[in-house]
Amino acid sequence: MSENNSENKLHVIVNGTSILEFDRNKPLPGHQRRYLDQMDITMDAGIKLGNDDIDNPNTLQRAQYISNSLINALFEENYDLAIAMCTYLAKRIPDLLQIKAIGEKSEPSIELVFDRTLEKAQQEQTIEFFTPENTDKTMH
Repeated sequence: MSENNSENKLHVIVNGTSILEFDRNKPLPGHQRRYLDQMDITMDAGIKLGNDDIDNPNTLQRAQYISNSLINALFEENYDLAIAMCTYLAKRIPDLLQIKAIGEKSEPSIELVFDRTLEKAQQEQTIEFFTPENTDKTMH
């Protein structure tokens, strides 16, 4: 049951720390829904992703654009904007489960995660393979 509940949440993780969590089960007030609609209208006019101007952004391009804005807002400690961006992503892209950012303000790497909840990701373990060269160095 808790797993199903976690699938209704969007988590924002920056450098391994969960910063924001949005519960999709909570209804949005009308003024917030209108704000999201206005964001869509603004993006309909085009967005800039990196060096590319995109005239008619698709859902994934919008997600990338808004995720960049979200992470930048967090680095700038503009929490109102970060929450607005998180709300957009949670409500407009229901399959998005995590936004993971690694790095510093100047050039963070941002990953959009659609296939695993935060809980599943925390249970994953990294498997490291050793070659004979580096096992010889560590074994005495």
